[in-house]
Amino acid sequence: MEEALALAEEAAADGETPVGAVIVDRNGNVIGRGRNRREAGDPLGHAELLAIREAAQAMGDWRLEGTTMVVTLEPCAMCAGALVNARVERLVFGALDPKAGFCGSLGNLVQDPRLNHRLEVVSGVEEARSRELLQRFFRQLRTRERTERWQSG
Repeated sequence: MEEALALAEEAAADGETPVGAVIVDRNGNVIGRGRNRREAGDPLGHAELLAIREAAQAMGDWRLEGTTMVVTLEPCAMCAGALVNARVERLVFGALDPKAGFCGSLGNLVQDPRLNHRLEVVSGVEEARSRELLQRFFRQLRTRERTERWQSG
């Protein structure tokens, strides 16, 4: 989770929503990394998708069996679906996302019994740090927006 949090900090420094993700193999080696890049013009630039892509390249296979994704924020429906389709074995995440999370909050796509693959889920790992990072980012963003509105007029 430390590396995922560091990636989230990097994303925030670039004006991106601070989400970081890593994928580790059975031996605990990091094989995929990602941080949000949507503001850079990539609508699919979610940390989880970028980490999945890098892990698949490292493994030479789209099946990421035996891997664990560690991410600072509960994945959305798109990312949850990608985790299922990539056959990731386990998901570890920090903060819940009550507005978009689909690994327990709004739904639970990664453990839906109707699908052909389900993930083990561990939530709340470094939850306070993950949540604080997001709250600080959005607080600063709102302050910046108010200042810009005030200065323009």
